[in-house]
Amino acid sequence: MALTDSASPDAPTGQPQLMRTIGLGQMVFYSAGSMLGAGIYGLIGKAAGELGSAVWLGFLLAMVAALLTGLSYASLGSRYPRAGGAAYVTHRAYGRGLLTHVLGLAVAGSGLTSIAAGSWVIGLNLQRIPFLSETPVVVLTVAYLFLMAGIVFRGIRESMWANVVCSVVEAAGLALIIVVGAKYWGSVDMFQTPATPSGGSLLAIPPLLMVQGAVLTFFSFVGFEDTLNVAEEVKNPRRTLPLGLVLGMSLACILYIGVAVTAVSVIPWRELADAKAPLADVMARAAPWFPGWAFVVITVFAVANSALINYVTASRLLYGMARDGRLPAQLARVHPTRRTPHFAIVILLVLLIALAMAGDIAELASATVLLLLCVFVVVNASLVVLTLRKDEPKGGFEIPVVIPAAGALVCLGLLVARIASDDWRAPLIAGVLLASAAALYPFVRPRPTAPTG
Repeated sequence: MALTDSASPDAPTGQPQLMRTIGLGQMVFYSAGSMLGAGIYGLIGKAAGELGSAVWLGFLLAMVAALLTGLSYASLGSRYPRAGGAAYVTHRAYGRGLLTHVLGLAVAGSGLTSIAAGSWVIGLNLQRIPFLSETPVVVLTVAYLFLMAGIVFRGIRESMWANVVCSVVEAAGLALIIVVGAKYWGSVDMFQTPATPSGGSLLAIPPLLMVQGAVLTFFSFVGFEDTLNVAEEVKNPRRTLPLGLVLGMSLACILYIGVAVTAVSVIPWRELADAKAPLADVMARAAPWFPGWAFVVITVFAVANSALINYVTASRLLYGMARDGRLPAQLARVHPTRRTPHFAIVILLVLLIALAMAGDIAELASATVLLLLCVFVVVNASLVVLTLRKDEPKGGFEIPVVIPAAGALVCLGLLVARIASDDWRAPLIAGVLLASAAALYPFVRPRPTAPTG
């Protein structure tokens, strides 16, 4: 049964409810804006260090993996448009309380590590502004996190309009890089990697190197899953949510490949790998007439947008799980005036400050990807189960069962490849978050209700 525009499913009696204000245009910006942030602006240099000039291939491989899962999320969003969507569909498919609990908190955890990674990108870029150059990065990072919390608390309408503005700015920044750097295309061997310094062809690139690089570049595509958690605030979610998600992913894919090719064409990949603000350096070299501070501002807008969306998503996820009895009931409270889950927003701020102090950009980004790959394997498999179940209601966007099955296998392969690498810090961060989520479960007593449509 499709939800009405006036109520949230299973909302507590007498409690304020979330408002449906998101239309198709905002949904496209929300989907694209959730991806066009810290991943491309902050990690293109790190990815170039792993993949060399062939970094665009890492983005291409990550795009395929993300698109498979993105289509699954689009289908699930049209079937079950509700907050805490990933946890809900997992419980609906398997009915396992512990799995549902851990997966829901893994989604929230991935959002937090993503915001924490972005906070360092923000701090490093703000230090390039002359009057902030002497301010410690940690101070800039914490101040930024408080600002994000304030916007999210203010309301979903304000958050969505802030998202639209930031999305336009960040997309324009990426398009500008492609335009001013297009004249450099063809100047380098696009198949050169650290493992094949002489370049050559695609067949010369070690497959394991490509997979490990794709895990890092996959971070640039994470965010599409956020759409599922604002479904209760979307108008006509059975149509608007999947269409907005697919259009947003398509826009991100086009921009990413173009920027990846441009970046390594303008700046040699070894130099790009050492850059603190890689795209700002690309812009400075390709268009020296463009004010350096202006691109720093664009980068800040871009990364802040991803953080804003992840913050909204994480707060709605905790709200949805608490409303379903899977987290303390206080997290399901909605502010009577702002109509936002204010308790969840404050708790997330405390966790964010702690996480931002726990690792650098690459480690936090990799931990985000590891958490999400675990989630994507389970969610894709859940859609397979639900698709094969005869009495399940159909959504407004149905896909062949082979797509979620392939999505689960691809994500599992990327997960195994990343864990098998030599770097243990990112798996440790992800493992601690998962273990903490599991340890919390005995203290939470879910209401024994069967999932409903």
